[in-house]
Amino acid sequence: MIGAAWPFLRGVLHGMDAERAHDLTLAALEKFPLPRAMPDDARLAVGAFGLNFPNPVGIAAGFDKNVRVPDALLGLGFGFVEAGSLTPLPQAGNPKPRVFRLPEDEGVVNRLGFNNDGHEAALARVRARVGRPGIFGINIGANKDAADRAEDYAKGVRVFAPYADYLTINISSPNTPGLRDLQARSALDDLLARALGARDDAAVRRPVLLKLAPDLALDDLDDAVQVALSRGIDGFIVSNTTLARPANLRSAAKTETGGLSGAPLLRRATWMLAQTALRVEGKVPLVGVGGIASAEGALAKVRAGASLIQIYSGLTYKGPGLVSEIKSGLLAELLREKLDSVAPLVGRDMAAIAADGPGE
Repeated sequence: MIGAAWPFLRGVLHGMDAERAHDLTLAALEKFPLPRAMPDDARLAVGAFGLNFPNPVGIAAGFDKNVRVPDALLGLGFGFVEAGSLTPLPQAGNPKPRVFRLPEDEGVVNRLGFNNDGHEAALARVRARVGRPGIFGINIGANKDAADRAEDYAKGVRVFAPYADYLTINISSPNTPGLRDLQARSALDDLLARALGARDDAAVRRPVLLKLAPDLALDDLDDAVQVALSRGIDGFIVSNTTLARPANLRSAAKTETGGLSGAPLLRRATWMLAQTALRVEGKVPLVGVGGIASAEGALAKVRAGASLIQIYSGLTYKGPGLVSEIKSGLLAELLREKLDSVAPLVGRDMAAIAADGPGE
């Protein structure tokens, strides 16, 4: 039903400011949740981080920053939902306007700046959904003016570990000054020692993932992977938005400051994913995100080394039908190759994708 109406809905939503359109989408999902998707084919099931995912397609952090609609999103057929980023204290983020569509390129630029309601408000919503089905993760951030950002991450682990199925440490957003500096070896080692120490001290041990930027130099990626693995990270999400601007961008908003996502990010993010997979050597699972707007894009992530994938900006242009499109495409590939799961495809082309480069 939503698929047939999507061209009209897209026209309405794209006729207004991008952030307002997003807020209206969240409000609609709160008040009018769509009919639940059909159960997934068993061949799409994925085991990762000690969790059993009904399918590998998740929604990335940023869509539901304040845990408003995780169950409505799960009902759309996602295999998992990641809410956030959440900071200890409420934070307004950067001045508006701060989200810009690149329609000719099917991209988005945002400079939101970790706008969210803070831990306390989110925790009430998180507690309210305890016992409901579906894999639910929380993405943790740090307040812009925090005196000790590492402590903000440790605090996020302590607060949400009793309730979330997994947690993500987000130090890769480009929209909080200095945040990406936490990916450097010494800063990252201290941060992970404290955040993963909080994980290990919790009554229930939850998987903790590290989300990386697509703009890391490969030497810095070496350091980040080595430090994270040595500290006991459970997995990586690759990647966040990019500060790079491909030369072939056509949309007027390409000059806006902020992180670029959507189709123009696909090659760079997939290349960084493959580079990470080579360094991880199968020790922990990876989540591939960035630029997925089709089943082909999802398969590229899997072949680059991702056991799971996440989408967000692709929904802006393709609508919620993108979820079923990707799952159908994955199933068609499994049938073509006579496979019983996605696992044999994971990392199949990582060396070739890593060698291919990030593009312009």
